Amino acid sequence: MITTFSRRQWIRLSASAAIVLPTSSRAFAQSSTATRDEVMAKAVGFLKSRQGENGGWSTQREPGITALAVASMLRTGIVSPNEPTVKKALAYLEKFLDRENGGFPSAAHANYTTCISLLAFKEANADGRYNDAIAKGQAFLKKMQWDETENRPRTDAYFGGAGYGGSNSRPDLSNTSYFIEALRDTGLPADDPALQKALIFVSRCQNSKSEFNDQPWAEKVNDGGFIYTAANGGQSMAGGDADKGFRSYAGMTYAGLKSMIYAGLTKGDPRVEAALGFIRKNYSVDENPGMGQQGLYYYYHTFAKALSLLKVDTITDSKGKVHEWRSELIAALASRQKADGSWTNPADRFLEGDPNLVTAYALLALSHARKG
Repeated sequence: MITTFSRRQWIRLSASAAIVLPTSSRAFAQSSTATRDEVMAKAVGFLKSRQGENGGWSTQREPGITALAVASMLRTGIVSPNEPTVKKALAYLEKFLDRENGGFPSAAHANYTTCISLLAFKEANADGRYNDAIAKGQAFLKKMQWDETENRPRTDAYFGGAGYGGSNSRPDLSNTSYFIEALRDTGLPADDPALQKALIFVSRCQNSKSEFNDQPWAEKVNDGGFIYTAANGGQSMAGGDADKGFRSYAGMTYAGLKSMIYAGLTKGDPRVEAALGFIRKNYSVDENPGMGQQGLYYYYHTFAKALSLLKVDTITDSKGKVHEWRSELIAALASRQKADGSWTNPADRFLEGDPNLVTAYALLALSHARKG
């Protein structure tokens, strides 16, 4: 978690960003917490029931989904690293781990799989068993980052970004946000050179013309939201083009915001201000603004992680309505949960028809909806 903000800075953040500190009653908060715990317990039960004999989930794809599932279960606090389910899952992941050089170079999505696996290893590392794997994994990720060593100077739109790896290594904000989160959550400081390089790429993915974004399309939408990538002329999963501008969408905006906070930016930075402006205008727990139902569960977990990093309890939207984001998120997920404890997205884009993947996303979102 970010600890560099002073009390005075947080007071200014809450006031100027129209984000308000807690006003909910103790009884309401307790009810919301109980609902969250019940929903999480059902989801954990579902994932346990879906684990394969080899210890993984959705193993026809790649080990990254297994890493996400086990990391999400551990983050709930319901499951311990010593439970058989977790031990089997970690043993499955270790089969793909390059113990000499670090990371998961054989995975089709090597960056994604390594990032998520580092988060899982960190959650299971109370006894230090994964210290070496984490350190080597960090080094592996840094080697995959686009920078001068691949003849991509600071002026290049690839600079600082991370892609999936393998045959698709073009950098994008989703992979770069996982890259930043994995490095920060496993101990690297915000001012680490790799994170500061990544911040340059993140800033170029924002629809906000400033000294931090020199892309020719940056001022055409200029709403403070984020797109998928600035590389290769830019791309947004929400549509648009370089001539008229790329449409922002909330899943990437929250990913961008959490990445900026992880990289040490504070409320006074214009990039954070602009992102918060987009969020106030597009607050929702019913859809992924800019994408509708597509990518909804990915959106939920970036939404929750970013707002938990901001350490705020309520958001006042652009119409003046106050939202207790945690209770609203919990209610939205509870209403969508199936009887068996799982979630799936009928708008099956980005693999969100896979109940193992989206149930893991939902658990991550719920784990970040915990106060404190």
